[in-house]
Amino acid sequence: MPRTVVVGGGVFGIAAALELRARGDDVTVIEPGPLPHPQAESTDISKVIRADYGADVLYTSLMERALEGWDDWNGSFAKGLYHSCGVLFVTRATMTPTSKSRFEHESFALLTARGHALERLGGRSLAKRFPQWNGDVYADGYFNPLGGYAESGAVVSALARLARDRGVAIREGVRVIGERSTSARVTAVEIDSGDAVSGDRFVYTTGCWTGGLLADVAACFRATGHPVVHLLPEDADAYREERFPVFGADISQTGVYGFPLIGGVVKVASHGPGRVVNPSSEADRTVTAAEEGEIRGPLREALPALSRAPLAKTRICVYGDTLDGDLWIAPDPERPNRIIAAGGSGHGFKFAPVLGSLIADACEGIVEPRFRWRPEIRPSASADAARFNAS
Repeated sequence: MPRTVVVGGGVFGIAAALELRARGDDVTVIEPGPLPHPQAESTDISKVIRADYGADVLYTSLMERALEGWDDWNGSFAKGLYHSCGVLFVTRATMTPTSKSRFEHESFALLTARGHALERLGGRSLAKRFPQWNGDVYADGYFNPLGGYAESGAVVSALARLARDRGVAIREGVRVIGERSTSARVTAVEIDSGDAVSGDRFVYTTGCWTGGLLADVAACFRATGHPVVHLLPEDADAYREERFPVFGADISQTGVYGFPLIGGVVKVASHGPGRVVNPSSEADRTVTAAEEGEIRGPLREALPALSRAPLAKTRICVYGDTLDGDLWIAPDPERPNRIIAAGGSGHGFKFAPVLGSLIADACEGIVEPRFRWRPEIRPSASADAARFNAS
């Protein structure tokens, strides 16, 4: 029975631990904080679950599988944590292959071609279907009934409970500070107590801390901060998920997206380029007035009533980015028992039901080519087009 040490207990790490345990490994997860870690990418009240990925067939097909997985999880251990309220994308420009709404156009075209039943909306039809929206501004868009959001922190907690029940050892409050290795393999990871944890293979699911922990790949990863606001709408009923789905408001231009009412607040955030941060710095995790304005500005036209709602809370969501925006799930060519599974780049959580198999396959040398070990990467437009201005 292989002894596998998983470094990091976010959604990547716990999903990997579950799958590796199912394949017969003796699995230990080492996690520096409590689960869910309050500063991890997996944490917060919600994450978007969507299959809308422009013209990207790989991510679209992976999400079709993941959506089935979310339904399965919802029917078993994670009851009610995935909310299939649908996803709405709206645009100021008519969706065409060459317009500023190219991301939305390509998503609509690909999903329709793959048999998804989407409802095209814009102008009067948008305002009639979802009256909170300003149909005078948003000329086009569509509603995808497949998708919605997951209660992200609660999902990690549920996965961790399931992992423990299935025999995974989870060591919370333990921080990895280094590793011991030969030229051909890693033999142990060093922890902050001064001890070391040995194993047969080591899976690094370290999220936004990957670049800071692993010097040899630090140039391939960066941590970026993205503002999140929780708003207190005056008419809370208008934003319940039965009436108000997850949305992207001209997202490839503004980065602004949001959720229905969750626990009395409407969460709205920016999925743009962000700013480079130190993920361990509290100062870097403060939303500035300018960043709040970048969210409220588009809301004033899109959702006028919501734009005036008072703040309940702000936070910086820290992404662990690869420079090209693709996931990194691959073994080290020089030390194959060392596997890195990171680079969620702000869109990794939604793949949770398929992450475990992708990571376990990588432990066995089976790697999706786009997720390969690729130290040659340089900054480029993300595979997830919503991260960058698509003009």
